[in-house]
Amino acid sequence: MQKVYKNLTFQVLCAIVLAVILGVAAPGIAVKMQVLGDLFINMVKMLIAPIIFFTIVLGIASVGDMKKVGRVGGKALLYFEIVTTFALVIGLIVANLVKPGVGVTLDPTKGSEEVAKYVGEGEKMGLLDFITHIVPSNMMGAFAEGEILQVVFIAILFGFALSSLGKVGEPVIDIFDRITKVFFKIVNIVMRVAPFGAFGAMSYTIGKYGLSSLLPLGKLMLSVYITMFLFVFVVLNLICRLYGFRLWNYLKFIKEELIIVLGTSSSESVLPRMMNKMERFGCSKSVVGLVLPTGYSFNLDGTSIYLSMAVVFLAQVSGVDLSLSQELTIIAVLMLTSKGAATVTGGGFIVLASTLSAMKVIPMEGLALLLGVDRFMSEARAIVNMIGNGIATVVVSKSENEFNPGQESTEEKQPIPASKSVNV
Repeated sequence: MQKVYKNLTFQVLCAIVLAVILGVAAPGIAVKMQVLGDLFINMVKMLIAPIIFFTIVLGIASVGDMKKVGRVGGKALLYFEIVTTFALVIGLIVANLVKPGVGVTLDPTKGSEEVAKYVGEGEKMGLLDFITHIVPSNMMGAFAEGEILQVVFIAILFGFALSSLGKVGEPVIDIFDRITKVFFKIVNIVMRVAPFGAFGAMSYTIGKYGLSSLLPLGKLMLSVYITMFLFVFVVLNLICRLYGFRLWNYLKFIKEELIIVLGTSSSESVLPRMMNKMERFGCSKSVVGLVLPTGYSFNLDGTSIYLSMAVVFLAQVSGVDLSLSQELTIIAVLMLTSKGAATVTGGGFIVLASTLSAMKVIPMEGLALLLGVDRFMSEARAIVNMIGNGIATVVVSKSENEFNPGQESTEEKQPIPASKSVNV
């Protein structure tokens, strides 16, 4: 019993249950618990940039082959584009078959101010702006702001330079390796308060929006959840089978991270742990460092499903009959706008606003309908995003013949009991 009590998964699940009870019984108090969720997310976010930087630099420097780095990056981007496009198409098909927006009424006065805020953010998300944003104007600013893609860009340049120095760079590599171990120890410490973070985030969600807000849009939520479930256990499972490993074994290995994401609504909250877990699962350090952080911006399977279904839902609510050419345009637009989706809660909503702005076919007022339920669907988006990025890392590792199942990382010894090997 003592071991169960100390298990992180058990603690977070208990925190989520208590948060739901508090949110229903005392919503006023529950809303104030947001500070706990924000503190936990901030503690994790402060570690993400340095961990990504050191991991990528060490990965590239240890490889020493720049052609291989380019090959790994190319394979990852190709995989990201194929799978996310498939997710977009699946979302459109299900939304057209189920028609979750039919019969839902629109109140144009509800949530107008909050919608305007998201629309303003969405209008800033252009493709050229996104590409330009990858290269930081200030190196330290990229770390300070936690800009993942900018940190990846800096790390790749630094890794190339360090690798070219040969023996001169070896002392730096040794120092970086030691620093990385320190950061992963800090991650262990931070994860001890994960239940409090999950409690705060879930309490705020239930307290502010209430379970009653789910009823009018229950059909949409159910459609999104079922579609994501099928995507994971059919599409991603098929990919796992093709590359010779089992989806269920992979999911069991990352069960603690799945529960943390469920409680915090953010896949970013487990990025440092996922990098370590994927190495322990069998992926090489260099592939993990290049693929996983990049996937957090380019491989958002859950967000892609939600976005395509939400656009069709809003069209149905507004009485807009989308033609086949318009739906193909939706896919094309979302292939661009979804790449700028943030990994934190609300990013998907901003991308949705930018997509509607680009299309100029569906009234923006319909976004108000999704304000109450977007937070509840963000958990599903974040979980599917995280699962998809981990699978992408395994796929690229296997394609590079750099997958060694059952290896144990020496960088992090989990404070919570975990299996020492993985059967694939």
